[in-house]
Amino acid sequence: MATGAGRARATVRDVAAETGLSIATVSRVLNGQANVAPHTRELVLRAVGRLGDQAPRPRTAPDVTGGGAVYVRCPYLLTDYFGLIVSSVGETIELHGRQMILGAGEAAQDTAVLPGLPDRPGVAGAILILPPEPGDELVRLRDRGFPFVVIDPRTPPPKDIAAVSAAHFAGGRKLMAHVTELGHRRVGIIGGPVKWLPSEARLAGYTASLADAGVLPAPELLRNVPEPSTEHGYLAACELLDLPERPTALVAFNDKMAVGALWAAAERGLSVPGDLSVAGFDDIDVSRATSPALTTVRQPLQEMGRMAVSLLMRLLSRHTLEALHVSLGTELIVRGSTGPAAR
Repeated sequence: MATGAGRARATVRDVAAETGLSIATVSRVLNGQANVAPHTRELVLRAVGRLGDQAPRPRTAPDVTGGGAVYVRCPYLLTDYFGLIVSSVGETIELHGRQMILGAGEAAQDTAVLPGLPDRPGVAGAILILPPEPGDELVRLRDRGFPFVVIDPRTPPPKDIAAVSAAHFAGGRKLMAHVTELGHRRVGIIGGPVKWLPSEARLAGYTASLADAGVLPAPELLRNVPEPSTEHGYLAACELLDLPERPTALVAFNDKMAVGALWAAAERGLSVPGDLSVAGFDDIDVSRATSPALTTVRQPLQEMGRMAVSLLMRLLSRHTLEALHVSLGTELIVRGSTGPAAR
Protein backbone atom coordinates (compact mmCIF):
# COMPACT_ATOMS: atom_id res chain seq x y z
CA MET A 1 0.00 0.00 0.00
CA ALA A 2 1.41 3.41 -0.91
CA THR A 3 1.98 5.91 1.87
CA GLY A 4 2.00 9.68 2.00
CA ALA A 5 0.64 12.59 3.95
CA GLY A 6 -2.35 13.00 1.68
CA ARG A 7 -3.36 9.35 1.58
CA ALA A 8 -6.33 7.85 3.41
CA ARG A 9 -5.49 6.20 6.69
CA ALA A 10 -5.31 2.39 6.57
CA THR A 11 -8.19 0.55 8.24
CA VAL A 12 -8.59 -2.67 10.16
CA ARG A 13 -9.86 -4.17 6.93
CA ASP A 14 -6.56 -3.22 5.24
CA VAL A 15 -4.57 -4.97 7.98
CA ALA A 16 -6.81 -8.03 7.63
CA ALA A 17 -6.19 -8.10 3.88
CA GLU A 18 -2.46 -7.73 4.46
CA THR A 19 -2.32 -10.67 6.89
CA GLY A 20 -5.05 -12.94 5.54
CA LEU A 21 -6.70 -12.94 8.97
CA SER A 22 -10.30 -12.08 9.78
CA ILE A 23 -11.28 -8.55 10.71
CA ALA A 24 -12.43 -9.83 14.12
CA THR A 25 -9.01 -11.35 14.83
CA VAL A 26 -7.17 -8.19 13.78
CA SER A 27 -9.51 -6.13 15.96
CA ARG A 28 -8.75 -8.31 18.99
CA VAL A 29 -5.02 -7.74 18.49
CA LEU A 30 -5.37 -3.99 18.00
CA ASN A 31 -7.66 -3.71 21.02
CA GLY A 32 -5.11 -5.51 23.19
CA GLN A 33 -7.31 -8.51 24.01
CA ALA A 34 -5.60 -11.56 25.50
CA ASN A 35 -7.44 -14.28 23.57
CA VAL A 36 -5.02 -14.24 20.63
CA ALA A 37 -2.27 -16.75 19.94
CA PRO A 38 1.28 -15.33 20.07
CA HIS A 39 2.09 -16.04 16.41
CA THR A 40 -1.15 -14.35 15.32
CA ARG A 41 -0.39 -11.25 17.37
CA GLU A 42 3.09 -11.07 15.86
CA LEU A 43 1.66 -11.42 12.34
CA VAL A 44 -0.68 -8.46 12.88
CA LEU A 45 1.98 -6.29 14.50
CA ARG A 46 4.39 -6.96 11.62
CA ALA A 47 1.68 -5.93 9.14
CA VAL A 48 1.08 -2.74 11.11
CA GLY A 49 4.80 -2.03 10.89
CA ARG A 50 4.78 -2.54 7.12
CA LEU A 51 1.81 -0.22 6.67
CA GLY A 52 3.64 2.43 8.63
CA ASP A 53 2.03 5.59 9.99
CA GLN A 54 -1.12 5.01 7.98
CA ALA A 55 -2.00 1.82 9.92
CA PRO A 56 -4.33 1.74 12.92
CA ARG A 57 -2.28 1.67 16.13
CA PRO A 58 -2.61 -1.22 18.57
CA ARG A 59 -3.66 -0.51 22.10
CA THR A 60 -1.47 -1.48 25.02
CA ALA A 61 -1.70 -5.21 25.65
CA PRO A 62 -3.72 -6.17 28.73
CA ASP A 63 -2.37 -7.74 31.88
CA VAL A 64 -2.53 -11.39 30.74
CA THR A 65 -2.26 -12.66 34.32
CA GLY A 66 -5.80 -11.53 34.99
CA GLY A 67 -8.97 -10.46 33.21
CA GLY A 68 -10.74 -12.56 30.63
CA ALA A 69 -12.67 -15.67 31.57
CA VAL A 70 -11.88 -19.25 30.60
CA TYR A 71 -14.64 -21.13 28.79
CA VAL A 72 -14.75 -24.80 29.84
CA ARG A 73 -16.62 -27.09 27.46
CA CYS A 74 -17.59 -30.51 28.84
CA PRO A 75 -20.62 -31.75 26.90
CA TYR A 76 -21.30 -34.64 29.28
CA LEU A 77 -22.97 -35.24 32.64
CA LEU A 78 -20.66 -34.06 35.41
CA THR A 79 -20.54 -37.31 37.35
CA ASP A 80 -17.52 -39.32 38.43
CA TYR A 81 -14.93 -38.97 35.67
CA PHE A 82 -15.92 -35.61 34.20
CA GLY A 83 -16.91 -34.08 37.53
CA LEU A 84 -13.42 -34.65 38.93
CA ILE A 85 -11.79 -33.04 35.91
CA VAL A 86 -14.10 -30.01 35.83
CA SER A 87 -13.76 -29.42 39.59
CA SER A 88 -9.99 -29.42 39.29
CA VAL A 89 -10.10 -27.10 36.27
CA GLY A 90 -12.37 -24.66 38.09
CA GLU A 91 -10.25 -24.58 41.24
CA THR A 92 -7.07 -23.97 39.25
CA ILE A 93 -8.63 -21.23 37.11
CA GLU A 94 -9.67 -19.44 40.31
CA LEU A 95 -6.12 -19.66 41.64
CA HIS A 96 -5.03 -17.76 38.54
CA GLY A 97 -7.50 -14.97 39.28
CA ARG A 98 -9.82 -15.73 36.39
CA GLN A 99 -13.46 -16.72 36.10
CA MET A 100 -14.77 -19.92 34.57
CA ILE A 101 -17.69 -20.08 32.15
CA LEU A 102 -18.96 -23.66 32.04
CA GLY A 103 -20.80 -25.28 29.17
CA ALA A 104 -21.76 -28.81 30.28
CA GLY A 105 -24.41 -31.48 29.86
CA GLU A 106 -25.10 -33.91 27.05
CA ALA A 107 -27.43 -31.44 25.30
CA ALA A 108 -24.36 -29.27 24.67
CA GLN A 109 -23.03 -31.89 22.23
CA ASP A 110 -25.47 -30.62 19.61
CA THR A 111 -24.51 -26.96 20.08
CA ALA A 112 -21.97 -25.42 17.70
CA VAL A 113 -19.86 -23.66 20.33
CA LEU A 114 -16.36 -23.56 18.86
CA PRO A 115 -16.95 -21.20 15.88
CA GLY A 116 -18.23 -18.46 18.16
CA LEU A 117 -15.63 -18.69 20.91
CA PRO A 118 -13.11 -16.22 19.42
CA ASP A 119 -15.81 -13.53 19.16
CA ARG A 120 -17.31 -14.12 22.60
CA PRO A 121 -16.85 -10.98 24.74
CA GLY A 122 -14.75 -11.39 27.85
CA VAL A 123 -13.47 -14.89 27.01
CA ALA A 124 -9.68 -15.18 26.93
CA GLY A 125 -9.30 -18.90 26.16
CA ALA A 126 -10.89 -22.31 26.56
CA ILE A 127 -10.48 -25.79 28.00
CA LEU A 128 -12.16 -28.47 25.84
CA ILE A 129 -12.79 -31.79 27.61
CA LEU A 130 -13.12 -34.84 25.33
CA PRO A 131 -14.48 -32.57 22.56
CA PRO A 132 -16.93 -34.32 20.22
CA GLU A 133 -16.08 -31.95 17.38
CA PRO A 134 -13.97 -33.35 14.51
CA GLY A 135 -10.31 -32.42 14.33
CA ASP A 136 -10.77 -29.96 11.48
CA GLU A 137 -12.96 -27.78 13.73
CA LEU A 138 -10.16 -27.66 16.28
CA VAL A 139 -7.76 -26.67 13.51
CA ARG A 140 -10.06 -23.85 12.39
CA LEU A 141 -10.27 -22.61 15.97
CA ARG A 142 -6.48 -22.67 16.21
CA ASP A 143 -6.10 -20.86 12.91
CA ARG A 144 -8.25 -18.02 14.24
CA GLY A 145 -5.62 -17.47 16.93
CA PHE A 146 -7.83 -18.49 19.85
CA PRO A 147 -5.91 -20.08 22.78
CA PHE A 148 -7.28 -23.41 23.99
CA VAL A 149 -6.19 -26.74 25.49
CA VAL A 150 -7.82 -30.13 24.97
CA ILE A 151 -8.19 -32.61 27.84
CA ASP A 152 -8.42 -36.29 26.88
CA PRO A 153 -8.80 -35.79 23.11
CA ARG A 154 -11.16 -38.17 21.37
CA THR A 155 -9.00 -38.30 18.22
CA PRO A 156 -5.27 -37.67 17.79
CA PRO A 157 -4.86 -33.87 18.01
CA PRO A 158 -2.72 -31.97 15.49
CA LYS A 159 0.84 -31.63 16.75
CA ASP A 160 0.55 -27.89 17.35
CA ILE A 161 -2.61 -28.05 19.48
CA ALA A 162 -2.01 -28.32 23.23
CA ALA A 163 -3.51 -31.45 24.77
CA VAL A 164 -3.38 -33.34 28.07
CA SER A 165 -4.28 -37.00 28.52
CA ALA A 166 -3.39 -40.07 30.53
CA ALA A 167 -0.95 -42.73 29.35
CA HIS A 168 -3.67 -45.03 28.02
CA PHE A 169 -1.36 -47.47 26.27
CA ALA A 170 0.92 -47.93 29.28
CA GLY A 171 -2.07 -48.28 31.61
CA GLY A 172 -3.69 -50.92 29.41
CA ARG A 173 -0.44 -52.82 29.14
CA LYS A 174 0.10 -52.88 32.92
CA LEU A 175 -3.46 -54.04 33.53
CA MET A 176 -3.33 -56.89 31.03
CA ALA A 177 0.13 -57.92 32.28
CA HIS A 178 -1.41 -58.32 35.74
CA VAL A 179 -4.21 -60.47 34.29
CA THR A 180 -1.88 -62.73 32.32
CA GLU A 181 0.46 -63.11 35.30
CA LEU A 182 -2.53 -64.61 37.12
CA GLY A 183 -2.61 -67.33 34.45
CA HIS A 184 -5.45 -66.00 32.28
CA ARG A 185 -5.06 -66.70 28.58
CA ARG A 186 -8.66 -66.48 27.36
CA VAL A 187 -9.43 -62.86 28.16
CA GLY A 188 -12.52 -61.03 26.95
CA ILE A 189 -12.00 -57.36 26.13
CA ILE A 190 -14.91 -54.92 26.38
CA GLY A 191 -13.53 -51.99 24.43
CA GLY A 192 -14.73 -48.41 24.19
CA PRO A 193 -16.22 -46.69 21.15
CA VAL A 194 -14.46 -47.41 17.87
CA LYS A 195 -12.02 -44.75 16.63
CA TRP A 196 -11.73 -43.10 20.03
CA LEU A 197 -8.09 -42.40 20.81
CA PRO A 198 -8.33 -43.79 24.40
CA SER A 199 -10.08 -46.93 23.09
CA GLU A 200 -7.41 -47.64 20.50
CA ALA A 201 -4.53 -46.87 22.86
CA ARG A 202 -5.83 -49.08 25.67
CA LEU A 203 -6.59 -51.91 23.25
CA ALA A 204 -3.05 -51.67 21.89
CA GLY A 205 -1.74 -51.93 25.45
CA TYR A 206 -3.91 -54.97 26.15
CA THR A 207 -2.82 -56.80 23.03
CA ALA A 208 0.85 -55.95 23.65
CA SER A 209 0.74 -57.71 27.02
CA LEU A 210 -1.18 -60.65 25.58
CA ALA A 211 1.53 -60.98 22.95
CA ASP A 212 4.17 -60.92 25.69
CA ALA A 213 2.35 -63.90 27.21
CA GLY A 214 2.28 -65.70 23.86
CA VAL A 215 -1.43 -65.10 23.22
CA LEU A 216 -2.72 -63.93 19.85
CA PRO A 217 -5.78 -61.61 19.99
CA ALA A 218 -8.99 -63.56 19.35
CA PRO A 219 -11.59 -61.50 17.42
CA GLU A 220 -14.47 -63.37 19.09
CA LEU A 221 -13.25 -62.13 22.48
CA LEU A 222 -13.45 -58.43 21.58
CA ARG A 223 -16.56 -56.28 21.86
CA ASN A 224 -16.60 -52.53 21.22
CA VAL A 225 -19.50 -50.52 22.59
CA PRO A 226 -21.08 -47.34 21.16
CA GLU A 227 -21.11 -45.67 24.58
CA PRO A 228 -18.91 -46.45 27.62
CA SER A 229 -21.80 -46.99 30.06
CA THR A 230 -22.72 -49.64 32.63
CA GLU A 231 -25.58 -50.88 30.44
CA HIS A 232 -23.38 -51.36 27.38
CA GLY A 233 -20.76 -53.07 29.51
CA TYR A 234 -23.41 -55.46 30.75
CA LEU A 235 -24.65 -56.30 27.25
CA ALA A 236 -21.14 -56.88 25.92
CA ALA A 237 -20.26 -59.06 28.92
CA CYS A 238 -23.40 -61.15 28.38
CA GLU A 239 -22.30 -61.90 24.82
CA LEU A 240 -18.80 -62.88 25.91
CA LEU A 241 -19.93 -65.01 28.84
CA ASP A 242 -22.45 -66.87 26.65
CA LEU A 243 -19.77 -68.05 24.21
CA PRO A 244 -19.40 -71.85 24.00
CA GLU A 245 -15.98 -71.42 25.61
CA ARG A 246 -16.34 -68.43 27.86
CA PRO A 247 -13.38 -66.26 28.88
CA THR A 248 -11.83 -66.63 32.33
CA ALA A 249 -11.34 -62.86 32.65
CA LEU A 250 -12.99 -59.69 31.37
CA VAL A 251 -11.15 -56.39 30.95
CA ALA A 252 -13.43 -53.40 30.44
CA PHE A 253 -12.75 -49.98 28.91
CA ASN A 254 -13.76 -48.23 32.14
CA ASP A 255 -15.03 -48.93 35.64
CA LYS A 256 -18.69 -48.37 34.76
CA MET A 257 -18.53 -51.03 32.08
CA ALA A 258 -16.75 -53.36 34.50
CA VAL A 259 -19.70 -52.95 36.87
CA GLY A 260 -21.95 -54.09 34.04
CA ALA A 261 -19.69 -57.13 33.62
CA LEU A 262 -20.14 -57.91 37.33
CA TRP A 263 -23.92 -57.84 36.81
CA ALA A 264 -23.66 -60.28 33.91
CA ALA A 265 -21.44 -62.62 35.96
CA ALA A 266 -23.86 -62.58 38.91
CA GLU A 267 -26.80 -63.42 36.62
CA ARG A 268 -24.94 -66.52 35.48
CA GLY A 269 -23.98 -67.64 38.94
CA LEU A 270 -20.28 -66.97 38.38
CA SER A 271 -18.21 -65.98 41.38
CA VAL A 272 -15.70 -63.15 41.07
CA PRO A 273 -12.78 -63.77 41.10
CA GLY A 274 -13.18 -67.53 41.65
CA ASP A 275 -14.83 -68.27 38.29
CA LEU A 276 -14.16 -65.00 36.51
CA SER A 277 -11.78 -62.08 36.97
CA VAL A 278 -13.04 -58.59 36.09
CA ALA A 279 -11.04 -55.37 35.72
CA GLY A 280 -11.84 -51.77 34.80
CA PHE A 281 -10.06 -48.50 34.11
CA ASP A 282 -10.20 -44.96 35.66
CA ASP A 283 -10.44 -45.71 39.43
CA ILE A 284 -13.57 -43.64 39.99
CA ASP A 285 -15.66 -44.02 43.17
CA VAL A 286 -17.72 -46.92 41.86
CA SER A 287 -14.59 -49.08 41.61
CA ARG A 288 -14.39 -49.09 45.41
CA ALA A 289 -18.13 -49.57 45.96
CA THR A 290 -18.51 -52.97 44.29
CA SER A 291 -18.16 -56.34 46.00
CA PRO A 292 -15.48 -57.38 45.40
CA ALA A 293 -13.84 -53.99 44.75
CA LEU A 294 -12.54 -53.57 41.22
CA THR A 295 -9.00 -53.97 40.03
CA THR A 296 -8.47 -50.94 37.81
CA VAL A 297 -6.04 -48.36 36.45
CA ARG A 298 -5.96 -45.00 38.17
CA GLN A 299 -5.94 -41.99 35.88
CA PRO A 300 -4.68 -38.70 37.34
CA LEU A 301 -7.94 -36.94 36.51
CA GLN A 302 -7.46 -33.93 38.77
CA GLU A 303 -3.87 -33.47 37.69
CA MET A 304 -5.04 -33.53 34.06
CA GLY A 305 -7.28 -30.57 34.86
CA ARG A 306 -4.54 -28.67 36.66
CA MET A 307 -2.03 -29.31 33.88
CA ALA A 308 -4.46 -28.13 31.19
CA VAL A 309 -5.06 -24.84 32.98
CA SER A 310 -1.31 -24.39 33.45
CA LEU A 311 -0.74 -24.84 29.71
CA LEU A 312 -3.54 -22.41 28.88
CA MET A 313 -2.14 -19.75 31.20
CA ARG A 314 1.21 -20.05 29.45
CA LEU A 315 -0.50 -19.64 26.09
CA LEU A 316 -2.30 -16.54 27.35
CA SER A 317 1.03 -15.19 28.60
CA ARG A 318 2.46 -15.72 25.09
CA HIS A 319 4.98 -18.30 26.25
CA THR A 320 6.24 -20.89 23.78
CA LEU A 321 5.13 -24.43 24.61
CA GLU A 322 7.66 -27.11 23.71
CA ALA A 323 5.66 -30.07 25.09
CA LEU A 324 2.27 -29.58 23.46
CA HIS A 325 0.99 -33.13 24.02
CA VAL A 326 1.34 -34.05 27.69
CA SER A 327 0.70 -37.65 28.73
CA LEU A 328 0.42 -38.23 32.47
CA GLY A 329 1.32 -41.54 34.08
CA THR A 330 -1.24 -44.09 35.29
CA GLU A 331 -1.14 -46.54 38.20
CA LEU A 332 -2.34 -50.14 38.42
CA ILE A 333 -4.65 -50.62 41.43
CA VAL A 334 -5.07 -54.30 42.34
CA ARG A 335 -8.18 -55.16 44.33
CA GLY A 336 -10.35 -58.20 44.91
CA SER A 337 -12.00 -58.61 41.50
CA THR A 338 -9.00 -60.36 39.90
CA GLY A 339 -7.50 -63.66 40.93
CA PRO A 340 -5.77 -66.75 39.54
CA ALA A 341 -7.35 -68.36 36.51
CA ALA A 342 -9.60 -71.28 37.40
CA ARG A 343 -8.33 -74.65 36.23
